[in-house]
Amino acid sequence: MIITPAEPHDVSKLLAFREEAAAWLRDLGSDQWSRPYPADKLLATIEAGTVFMLRDGHTTAGTVTLTPEAEEGLWTEEELAEPSMFINKLTVAREYAGQDLGGRLLDWVGDRAHRAGARWIRLDAWTTNERLQRYYLDHGFTYVRTVHEGTAVNGGPRVSGWLARRLARPADCGFTDRTPAPARLADAA
Repeated sequence: MIITPAEPHDVSKLLAFREEAAAWLRDLGSDQWSRPYPADKLLATIEAGTVFMLRDGHTTAGTVTLTPEAEEGLWTEEELAEPSMFINKLTVAREYAGQDLGGRLLDWVGDRAHRAGARWIRLDAWTTNERLQRYYLDHGFTYVRTVHEGTAVNGGPRVSGWLARRLARPADCGFTDRTPAPARLADAA
């Protein structure tokens, strides 16, 4: 399997991926990702070079977004002063479930963040999805806190405020990496 940067033509695939994940989550009793994601916002993240695709031949097996910018209102100034990269929208196609591709993508993210000079990889997970939170804890993340205050972009209450972090570190995830070298973080020592 290879990791490549997402391209603009991947928008429809990524939106379908999200719908597939939302349906699976709904079957598990979660409301995570129940609102449609704006295609223009997704395209902007692709064009910024922060969305990555895990490909198995012509099939997309997974995706992850990795950005040096944190979502506003989640992390303290002290935490933001530490060189960090932020994980979003980690998704694995249901046909690849049970192979720990998500865990291997997290290792790839940690390695990429380390090469960029990050000390931490950080994420915010759905506040009510305890199964997802357990998944991240089982993959070496440490719970930081849950942020309930503030509002989401659409004016509703924050729904993704369970915060966790893991040290960025070198790792061999076993994927062929066809992404450009990461840019060094401005605050990396």
